[in-house]
Amino acid sequence: MHPRGPGFAVDVTPDGYVWWYVDALSDDGRHGLTVIAFIGSVFSPYYAAARRRGAADPRAHCAINVALYGDAGHRWAMTERSAGALTRTPTMLQIGPSSLAADANGLTLHIDEVTVPWPSRIRGTIRLHAPLHGDHVETLDAAGRHRWRPLAPHARVEVKLTAPALSWSGHGYCDSNAGDAPLEDDFREWHWSRADAGDAALVLYDIARRDGTTRSLQLRCKADGTITRFDAPPVATLPASRWGVARSTRADTHDGARVVQSLEDGPFYARSVVASRLLGREVTAVHESLSLDRFRARWVQSLLPFRMPRRR
Repeated sequence: MHPRGPGFAVDVTPDGYVWWYVDALSDDGRHGLTVIAFIGSVFSPYYAAARRRGAADPRAHCAINVALYGDAGHRWAMTERSAGALTRTPTMLQIGPSSLAADANGLTLHIDEVTVPWPSRIRGTIRLHAPLHGDHVETLDAAGRHRWRPLAPHARVEVKLTAPALSWSGHGYCDSNAGDAPLEDDFREWHWSRADAGDAALVLYDIARRDGTTRSLQLRCKADGTITRFDAPPVATLPASRWGVARSTRADTHDGARVVQSLEDGPFYARSVVASRLLGREVTAVHESLSLDRFRARWVQSLLPFRMPRRR
């Protein structure tokens, strides 16, 4: 992994992956977004099929996933592209018509994507204001094949879109994951969240590995790159998604969390806004639950092309 900064030029091994993730919630609570740039799209049915035929090139399976939530409705774009659509340097990543560029003060995302299943445009600029540090690395599995880096976990975000016409600001977050093997080979499920606690972001990771062991992280992340650990609060169970994906988080008490809004509800993945009391504070978190047992199922794989078209 690149020791500092975004590391857009990092090597990606056959069958491996790297992604960069940004999310934001508006200050008025009316809007939200996520953007994920993938090299080796981990949830791609095309990449999974290529791996079944032998060692697969992650650069042949790139995508930028954009999801908008709020007053403009729910919009989703995720077009997979081949290696010819990929350009990158240590501080710039371009996949098709969209790009991410880092500088000393943050990250600028230029988005130009087409939504599915009903075509419409998502076009405009997202600016994340916080230096990208990236020198803190956590291994998620015992063998060290999967790694996570908080890049700018406590940031301000400005959104200026021309399609749809949207302009708002709020608190945001950026991290990166990389691995040398498919996620489903080493993990059964995970629950992750990041909450804005005013002076810091509180990041929770609870992972069930395929070998039967677990990994749990509880981190307080400040904008200056300072990261400290805190004791694990109790597990708080949340209602399962409509697709039956189990959801849980951690809070000061076992019943101290609730789902405010389900943002994404799929057969193997749920993204939610969760309210909880954590370290004595009332916080709002972006939360995800991922079932990799579900993702492995062929019936799930058969559904994915409807949300993830591939363009050659």
